Amino acid sequence: MLLTDKVCLITGAASQRGIGRATARLFAEFGAKVVILDLDAGQAEAAARDIGPGHLGLACDVTDKAACLAAAREVVSRLGRIDVLVNNAGITQPLKIMEIEPANYDAVTDVNLRGTLYMSQAVIPQMRAQAAGAIVCMSSVSAQRGGGIFGGPHYSAAKGGVLGLTKAMARELGPDGVRVNAVTPGLIQTDITGGKLTDELKVEIAKGIPLGRLGVADDVAKACLFLACDLSAYTTGAVIDVNGGMLIH
Repeated sequence: MLLTDKVCLITGAASQRGIGRATARLFAEFGAKVVILDLDAGQAEAAARDIGPGHLGLACDVTDKAACLAAAREVVSRLGRIDVLVNNAGITQPLKIMEIEPANYDAVTDVNLRGTLYMSQAVIPQMRAQAAGAIVCMSSVSAQRGGGIFGGPHYSAAKGGVLGLTKAMARELGPDGVRVNAVTPGLIQTDITGGKLTDELKVEIAKGIPLGRLGVADDVAKACLFLACDLSAYTTGAVIDVNGGMLIH
C-alpha cells in the first residue's frame, strides 16, 4: 500500500469532523502508522484508538517549540522514525480588519504559522538523518483570494505565510531528500464551518463553485495522501488547490 509502515504525524487531528481526523483515517487505510497530535492527550489518544490498533495519540501544543521537540523525540523513541508530517493544526476568527486586536493576531498567527514552523523544525533532523521525508502544510484559499470565506484578514495573512514558508523549506530541504508541499482547501464542511453553514447558504455558495458542491474533509485528505506518498516523489514546493474550482488562477 502507498504508506505501508510509514510513520505519519498529523497535528490538530483529534476533532471528529476535521480535516486532520479524515487524513489520519485515510493514511491508516493505506498502511501508515499514524500519530495524532493535539492539545488534549485524552482526545488525541481516543482519536488514535478510533482509527484502529497500532496508532499513537500524543498531547502537543504546536505553539510551544519545546512541546513539539518532545513529541518528535517520543515518536522516534517509540516508532523508530518519522516519514511524514501533516501540519494541519489551525484556528480561524471571522473578524474585519479594524476588529483585529493584538490578542487575535497573536492567536491566529501563532497556531497557523508559528506552529507550522515549530513542528517542522522538530521533525526535520530525523528526516535529514533518514535522507527522506515528506511535509504537508495546510494553507487556505483565503491566502490566495484575500479572504472572503470565514476567516479574517489575519487568517489570510497567516495562511499566506504558510505558503511562503512551505516554498522556502522545500528549496532548503530538497538536497536532503525531504519534500515540502502545501494544500489550499476551499470551503470545507468541518466542525469549524459547520455551525455557520445553513442549508440555504450551502446552496448559494455552491452556485459559485464549478463542481457544484462544497468540499468535505476527505477531499483534502486525498490531496494530503498524494503528497505524503511516493506518487509525488518528484513534487516539492507545490501548492495543490482543493476548492472545486472556487478559485481558478
